[in-house]
Amino acid sequence: MNAQDIRNKYIEYFKTQKHAVIPRALMVPYNEPSVLFTGSGMQPLIPYLLGEKHPAGTRLVDSQTCLRAQDIDEVGDNRHTTFFEMLGNWSLGDYFKAEQIPWFFNFLVDVVGIDPKKLYVTCCSGFAEHNVPKDTQSGEIWKDLFASKGIDAKDVEIGSEENGYKVGDQGGRIFYYDEKNWWSRNGAPKDVKIGEPCGPDSEVFYLFDNVQHDTKWGEFCHPNCDCGRYMEIGNNVFMEYIRTKNGFEKLPAQNVDFGAGLERIAAAAIDSSDMFKISLLWPIIEKLQKLSGKTYEQHTESMRVISDHLRAATFLAIDGVVPSNKEQGYVMRRLMRRAIRFAFELGIEQNFMQELVPVIADLYQSDYPEVAENRNKVIDVLANEEKIFRQTLRKGIIQLSKLSEDGLTGQEVFVLYDTYGFPLELSVEEAYKQEIKVSDTWREEFDLLMKQQRERSQTAAKGIFKGGLGGHTDQHKKYHTATHLMYQALRDVLGDHVVQNGSNITEERLRFDFTHSQKVTPEQVKQVEDIVNEQISKDLKVSFAEYPTKVAREEMGALGQFGDRYGDVVKVYKMIADESNKPFSFEICGGPHVDHTLQLFENGKKFKIIKEEASSAGIRRIKAVLA
Repeated sequence: MNAQDIRNKYIEYFKTQKHAVIPRALMVPYNEPSVLFTGSGMQPLIPYLLGEKHPAGTRLVDSQTCLRAQDIDEVGDNRHTTFFEMLGNWSLGDYFKAEQIPWFFNFLVDVVGIDPKKLYVTCCSGFAEHNVPKDTQSGEIWKDLFASKGIDAKDVEIGSEENGYKVGDQGGRIFYYDEKNWWSRNGAPKDVKIGEPCGPDSEVFYLFDNVQHDTKWGEFCHPNCDCGRYMEIGNNVFMEYIRTKNGFEKLPAQNVDFGAGLERIAAAAIDSSDMFKISLLWPIIEKLQKLSGKTYEQHTESMRVISDHLRAATFLAIDGVVPSNKEQGYVMRRLMRRAIRFAFELGIEQNFMQELVPVIADLYQSDYPEVAENRNKVIDVLANEEKIFRQTLRKGIIQLSKLSEDGLTGQEVFVLYDTYGFPLELSVEEAYKQEIKVSDTWREEFDLLMKQQRERSQTAAKGIFKGGLGGHTDQHKKYHTATHLMYQALRDVLGDHVVQNGSNITEERLRFDFTHSQKVTPEQVKQVEDIVNEQISKDLKVSFAEYPTKVAREEMGALGQFGDRYGDVVKVYKMIADESNKPFSFEICGGPHVDHTLQLFENGKKFKIIKEEASSAGIRRIKAVLA
């Protein structure tokens, strides 16, 4: 069974368990300022896991495309990627452990056909100091499931991950860890904030018994070892507690948040410890071998990096991101340039994107219609970035010629790499060509600077990529509401061709991207400001209702966002002065907003556009404040 089959079978399996299928969320959560990307399947569903009612019901299933940019430097081994799909199913106060664990086990064994003897699981050992007991319930369910397949599942107490390297797996099947098998948005139990949900989780691992343990990771191997013998393929998170001032108490409605890596299950299905040999990656590598005339065995890292990074860049482009020097666009640009850098090693020096992006599109367009719809646009965006980068390479070569008499040092290689996107190997090669002295210690200096940058990035990532419900303060609600008003005002002034192409809201300002091919004139900016301020002064009532998606969009004319995909039912916010009149704003959105628009004028503030500029070809950007 290939990866595409596994994705479709998973959806079908949970449909038979009465789950509603929900569409993937965009990889860029435009209305969530605390994160750059959708980094997990649960991220778009956090409001519902915290208690908000989901329009599709209490049982949900999907496959979510995800991006974890903080893993970029890990790509090149047998299992790390920045882009991946997360198969997910959720119970919002419905079923719990007794249903979830058998469903996933049966899916892996009976549907996908994975040998149960290759499966190993972990559970939470509990925290006596917090009155959180050992999760023996999950352990007993697993024990019975293995027994049903003739497997005697031995329990092993591990404790910490570090201790795992000292005691090893000891021939066990069910392993108990402490903090590794605890989920909360804040980490360990001691760090959980009052009011936050949390609970134990139970992870599933596949054993590649043909892989030898590498003692550089630790003396003995265990499921959470990084040597590659064990690969995590799924995680059942059981949200059964809430932190109160009195400690941890059981939630009245307990949730299940399950996520499984599609690519990893696909690797297990073919018993390949090299995840890049699955059906969603290997065709890209086959094309690279053909274009370069080189083999995967000889250039494994380069081909892995290229295939991963271009999948990520392709889906970012599909979801409306364009390469730039800021935020999501910067990450996209870095992924692409890194891929091009590795392509140099393979000798591929032109038409790189035009050759590879169609291969990627072919792999996904049958299951994701938006891939087929945006195919040509995506090829154009990525091919144009390749062209720009090749010009950047020329600038890097010129910069090399300006080096001081000290020659090429690690510091200069780092600047060329970090500032100009110039491949470090190419820096050294060009220096030799131009008879520029190359420092004997350039590589050590470069590696040290990269390490320091990576440490800075990881520190920043803790805030940027952590996910959660950040951005729901009163000020965020005010700017979110103002964004709706401005969206309609822009359409009133510029025309109905204006469609939202992304937004970013902080406590200080709103930013809004929209389709429009010309600069917005000062007169038009003033018109938009006047309309928004006029509507705010009417003290429009803000409310929402749920409608069938087709009715909301096609019959009622609700506005949405370019590239966004919706389920069968959507939440639509309206802003209206009198119920007998037509709403000024009628837009699909998840919230949050103020209740009445006059709240935006508190402390004598008015709506003011402070900047209008081009964001990318055919896209304009407005920044506005309440001041």
